[in-house]
Amino acid sequence: PVDGMMVPPADSSAFSPLVVLELLPDTKQEAITWLLGRIREPQETGGAGLLVEQLGPGLGAVEKENPNLFLVGASRERLLSGAEDVGLFKEYSDGSMRGFTCSNKQHFKDFQGDGDGFLSMAECQHIIKHELDTLRAKDETHVPGYSHAKLYPGKSIIRRLLSKGILIQMFPLHQPEELKRLSFSWYKKVKLSLQPLDDIRRYYGEGQALYFGFLEYFTFALVPMALFGVPYYLFDWEDYDKYVVFAGFNVIWCTIILELWKRCSASLAYRWGTLSRKKAFEEPRPGFHGVLGFNPVTGREEPLYPNAKRQLRIYLVSLPFVLLCLYLSLYVMMIYFQMEAWVLSIHDQEPSFWTAVLLFIPSIIYAVVIEAMNLVYRYAAEFLTEWGKTLRYKFSLFLKFQFTSSSDLLSLHLQLAFETMSVIAVVTNCGLIGMSPQVRAFFPDSDSQLILWTVAIEVIHPRLLSHLQPDPHTHIPKPPLHYKAHTHYDTPTSIQSTSSS
Repeated sequence: PVDGMMVPPADSSAFSPLVVLELLPDTKQEAITWLLGRIREPQETGGAGLLVEQLGPGLGAVEKENPNLFLVGASRERLLSGAEDVGLFKEYSDGSMRGFTCSNKQHFKDFQGDGDGFLSMAECQHIIKHELDTLRAKDETHVPGYSHAKLYPGKSIIRRLLSKGILIQMFPLHQPEELKRLSFSWYKKVKLSLQPLDDIRRYYGEGQALYFGFLEYFTFALVPMALFGVPYYLFDWEDYDKYVVFAGFNVIWCTIILELWKRCSASLAYRWGTLSRKKAFEEPRPGFHGVLGFNPVTGREEPLYPNAKRQLRIYLVSLPFVLLCLYLSLYVMMIYFQMEAWVLSIHDQEPSFWTAVLLFIPSIIYAVVIEAMNLVYRYAAEFLTEWGKTLRYKFSLFLKFQFTSSSDLLSLHLQLAFETMSVIAVVTNCGLIGMSPQVRAFFPDSDSQLILWTVAIEVIHPRLLSHLQPDPHTHIPKPPLHYKAHTHYDTPTSIQSTSSS
């Protein structure tokens, strides 16, 4: 949507808009002309090789407040070459997942004719965004008309325009017809069925599809636990002995659903082509700071930064800051414990209504302090990431407690969250089991033995259950023995053809 409107579909033979660039309303014309020229410039001379048009003045009575809205798209051939540039994995004719190449495009499944419909909406928009993000300055020293917006060879143009406020935002466009079909098959039609994850993935991308797949899986995974726990809720059993069976079931079931989710997410990632994507050849992130040079692995021309300087920034700035944050967190937590002990002692000596209210004060103060510290940590993490633009990829902010929106990191985020919940559930339920008089009867003289046995069960049973579960990946076809991945990283010819881009 642009200003509340859906952009009408253009003639596919002429121009199909995919992404919108919104510049400041008072952007200087020389900067606009230069930017559009760089976007349209062929890849061979350092441009993006994309199509761009300015959005018209308005539709009917609806007028745009900002005249500087530009629609960006690409020809079908440019999208296919962009799919090769980003290392997109698609299903081959033999059923295996291989890196897409234009030279072998006819051998890929679902590729028919000139490739119309071969790439999904999300893949096309990802390619456009990738090409815009990797559009880099050549010999310009600044953005035309803006002397304060400095440039140097290899600097990301879009990144610089965003940081200086010249470019307001860049966002993808909706396709009304596809969105209508997806909404009808997803939630507008009343039926008992699974979510159309493949359709969600084709329209919104792998990250969003994986998120909704996780919600669907987690909902079904909670059903057995809910059914097993209904009698305990209805009969209101207070004796710990009654919870031993339920706690034991939870310990086993939490581990099973975690292991099954790992395999389920791996299956989805393989089917969608993200499991095999070569992260070693990922493009440097747009904010990466460095001098243009040739990558010795890929042969591509890209910004490089001395490894020694990068390590100095990590170990002399980032690491000490993280340790300082950990120390402050522990210090605040110890103060909270001391405050809580002090309040409890007052309440025990002279119990009253006001001392009972006072018991909540330490927790309230602690919650407020934690929220304030989270804001400070987030600001500091973003500042350090912007200052230390020497990490090639997106893991700088991730290591400073922030996740990115890529599908791989989203999968890791979901898995970490799931594992954390599983650990909490296992520890809680093992504690309930240990509190049972029947279980404690086996360890009459030593509580430490009970604790050791509980820890041993927590450590061993996940590995044991993971081996007992059948492997669902035996159906995945393997490429022939003579097959070598035909990606654009393998041959010197293809390296030369892509390094200029």
